[in-house]
Amino acid sequence: MGKVKYQFNSETVSYERIDVGLKGRVISLIKHVLSSLVMAVILILGLFHFFESPKERALKRENQQLLSQYVLLNRDVVQIKKVLHDLERRDDNIYRVIFEADPIAPSVRKAGYGGVNRYRRLERLDNADLVISTSKKLDKLGKEMYIQSKSYDDVERMVKNKFKMLASIPAIMPIAIKDFGRISAGFGWRMHPIYKTRKYHHGMDLTGKIGTPIYSTGDGVVIQARKERGYGRKIAISHGYGYKTIYAHLSGFNVKKGQKVKRGEVIGYLGNSGVSTGPHLHYEVRKNNITMNPLNYYFNDITAEEYDRMVEVASNTGQTMD
Repeated sequence: MGKVKYQFNSETVSYERIDVGLKGRVISLIKHVLSSLVMAVILILGLFHFFESPKERALKRENQQLLSQYVLLNRDVVQIKKVLHDLERRDDNIYRVIFEADPIAPSVRKAGYGGVNRYRRLERLDNADLVISTSKKLDKLGKEMYIQSKSYDDVERMVKNKFKMLASIPAIMPIAIKDFGRISAGFGWRMHPIYKTRKYHHGMDLTGKIGTPIYSTGDGVVIQARKERGYGRKIAISHGYGYKTIYAHLSGFNVKKGQKVKRGEVIGYLGNSGVSTGPHLHYEVRKNNITMNPLNYYFNDITAEEYDRMVEVASNTGQTMD
């Protein structure tokens, strides 16, 4: 029930009831409602100014969690970069040195990204500086990891090629240690058995019985299997990587030109063909067309004592058999 209003009448010296009517009552109600709304808005704004809403508190907690995650992420990035740099150092200073390959240039490893601004879309975010800095670090780290991955692909190919090279290098004796008789002549200046003059001997003469198996000293391809003046029956094998071996004065062939051979495979038989004063094998090792001392390549099938004994014998022989 609405309040009753009175007005003082000075003539009658009494209060008289005022009839405001419907319009007055409506206006009065509107005033009360408007004043209440204004007070409510002022109160709410004041509360929101001094106190956080539940939604604001939730967003603030989420923001703090994101900041903490970015801080931890940056720490992880630093640790990963340390590991990656250690891998890069090993790659450049160990693996590539072993395989005689040039290290990757720092300009390639540290090259940046192209473009004016790859991170413009992040500039509108809260804590944009932190987000952009982390994104740059992750992009750079990803690029460096990709380059390192490709480098290890190269190292893998070099490893496979190294195994192939190791199998190709002449590394065993062409005659089994139990089958050859002695070293009649080593590498270097020797007295020629027929001309009786000092002549440089480009290989090693190993004596034995006619028909003794002769072995390929490394993987390769037969590039010659025929008679040749002086050498008699001769086999030449190309091993790749600049290596070639010669087997001369044979009694017979077990291979033909163009045939691929493996280390330890029988390629022919010891003999006395060509210019020779007795059954023996003349064996040569050539690297880039330069003759090398075969003794330096007998490291796969003889002991250290046998090698020392062989070196002593070879250095004391003064006359070749061819």
